[in-house]
Amino acid sequence: MGTTEITDYLRGLDAPLRAIGEKLRPIVDAALPEATSGMWHGHPTWSLGGRPGQQPVCLVKAYRSYVTFGLWRGQEVADPGGRLVPGARRMAAVKLHAVDEIDPALFTGWLHRAADLEKR
Repeated sequence: MGTTEITDYLRGLDAPLRAIGEKLRPIVDAALPEATSGMWHGHPTWSLGGRPGQQPVCLVKAYRSYVTFGLWRGQEVADPGGRLVPGARRMAAVKLHAVDEIDPALFTGWLHRAADLEKR
């Protein structure tokens, strides 16, 4: 269910944003193999609670000129490089304007730490 919805979401994006989403998706899927992926509030999310939105870990959301990669508890994730920008509640996110702004090792580390926070 969620896989098809996310595929459709990404296919509907303009080429530069689609490329960002398509690079992010396998990184998230590999880092969170136990997560449930799906659409929640109109954008892709990965959650540990068995359905989208239940114990959410991260999201990918496209805007006109960038894609946001967000972590629900991102303010609690160590980010010495300062790329994660604090948002509402405990969230933090990074705005991605190009594929080369994605560092798979860095994002994987963030995802592992964010998932560990949800497992506590």
